[in-house]
Amino acid sequence: MKTIKKLPLALLVFISSLELIAKQTMNNSEKNDWDKTFPKSDKVKIEKASFRNRYGITICADVYIPKNASEKMPAIALCGPFGAVKEQASGLYAQTMAERGFLAIAFDPSFTGESSGEPRYVASPDINTEDFCAAVDYLSTRKDVDSEKISIIGICGWGGFALNAMAMDTRIKAAVASTMYDMCRVSANGYFDSMDEDARYELKKSINAQRTADALSGTNALAGGLPDKIAQDAPQFLKDYHAYYKTKRGYHKRSLNSNGGWNKTSALPFINMPILSYAGEIRNAVMLVHGQNAHSRYFSEDAFKKLKGENKKLLIVPNANHTDLYDNLEKIPFDEIENFIRANLK
Repeated sequence: MKTIKKLPLALLVFISSLELIAKQTMNNSEKNDWDKTFPKSDKVKIEKASFRNRYGITICADVYIPKNASEKMPAIALCGPFGAVKEQASGLYAQTMAERGFLAIAFDPSFTGESSGEPRYVASPDINTEDFCAAVDYLSTRKDVDSEKISIIGICGWGGFALNAMAMDTRIKAAVASTMYDMCRVSANGYFDSMDEDARYELKKSINAQRTADALSGTNALAGGLPDKIAQDAPQFLKDYHAYYKTKRGYHKRSLNSNGGWNKTSALPFINMPILSYAGEIRNAVMLVHGQNAHSRYFSEDAFKKLKGENKKLLIVPNANHTDLYDNLEKIPFDEIENFIRANLK
């Protein structure tokens, strides 16, 4: 301190300026490194992780850890929506649950985002269900996780995969499906079950013709994501998707729905291989959360009818649409989700 006091005033001012510039540079650097669609919390720390599923695909995840953690924690694996990446809604959910004391991972599904798998942008009812189980494998091996207190949260199409994983993986103590889609049902039957057998046959013919075209070209054509501009007469739910994926609110460069969409032939296995066949045999806790005004609400309501036992719950969020439960913190019922999971980890 004596040495500093002897320095000329101009030099002291210069040193202070350098310190301020350094702090601003560090802050700007942290902002530039933040690639999520939601603000960063100062209550959690974030690590990168990767693990392999039983098909040999490397799954990449962001791990959200409470900063004040001092002992083994309950853990949650999160994924979704269908066509999104971990930097979008699942990361927001993971960060929020970490703020509440859980170790939470948000992961990219096989063939998408930073995860591996070829060809790119393919979906599979089997492999995507396995992705959840592989996440449970990973969490079970972490020294800071209580392996007897692992749960999962699936958003949109990943809500269906969460229930499907729950039906076979007895290690999962609680599952939450938020604004759930049954991707097999909607692929095979269309929205609101409007597709009959003849229409389904024509759809299969079209997709199989695309398989031939892909085989001839040696590439896998993409279906195309949401348009940059949405027509005024488009269904409201498409406008809601556009408002999330194609604007600053939720756009991400690695998100399929924000960009070129899925491989055109991805729908084929979903038409032929239904999930949730054994949902009625799920013994551990399940909570379904859906918006009152969501076009997709019937998926959760019908799935709930299949569930048995006193540890099952359907929560309808008043005045919420499908995408409100992606990122609207005033609508996502995190208190109820946390309470439900904790009550069923005992």
